[in-house]
Amino acid sequence: MDVAHFLFGIFGNASALFLFLAPVITFKRIIKNRSTEKFSGIPYVMTLLNCLLSAWYGLPFVSPHNILVSTVNGAGTVIEIIYVLIFIVLAPRKEKAKVLGLFTFVLSVFSAVIFVSLFALHGNSRKLFCGLAAAIFSIIMYGSPLSIMRLVIKTKSVEFMPFFLSLFVFLCGTSWFIFGLLGRDLFVAVPNGVGSVLGTMQLILYFIYRDKKDVARGQTPTEEKFMEMGNAKPQQG
Repeated sequence: MDVAHFLFGIFGNASALFLFLAPVITFKRIIKNRSTEKFSGIPYVMTLLNCLLSAWYGLPFVSPHNILVSTVNGAGTVIEIIYVLIFIVLAPRKEKAKVLGLFTFVLSVFSAVIFVSLFALHGNSRKLFCGLAAAIFSIIMYGSPLSIMRLVIKTKSVEFMPFFLSLFVFLCGTSWFIFGLLGRDLFVAVPNGVGSVLGTMQLILYFIYRDKKDVARGQTPTEEKFMEMGNAKPQQG
């Protein structure tokens, strides 16, 4: 059980890292066009909060035997901050204000969690408080692309729901769900089980609508769009 727990933790680290890096192609497009277009910054801000809270929860003095949760979420925190800052710089005024406001909210929530857990709680009560906070915002993070899923259904286009992001939501959620089950940690298992289900839904939508955008417009997809949407063959297995 311990070996399986460790192995799924390693796989969870790898899949989560790919999840954090999946939007790189999207952000290359954003930087090239100097515009965030219709891409939403909300998922990146909520992912940042999830990374901060999960990294804190995985620390040994909060939750023993969960250091693998901290390692990958520490890396994810750095990556998501970069994404959020790009959105703040390049987004239209209304979206910029929304992202900046959420970013401030994220920092406030994380600071409050740290303060309460360090000075007001100890032992198992600290683990319960931090675990509950991490679980709640993990579910919110996984649910944040729901607005994009609605856009996909409305427009019958997957242009603003990149394939690799959806794929690694599924892989990451599934691997950490199993990790949580093996470690008998509901604060890890439950939110990631939700993520696995939502990732599956995103993939189903992608395969339903992936070919309809360019056909509807009578356009030939460019190589860049193939890469963005994940239609090109990936370099890794």
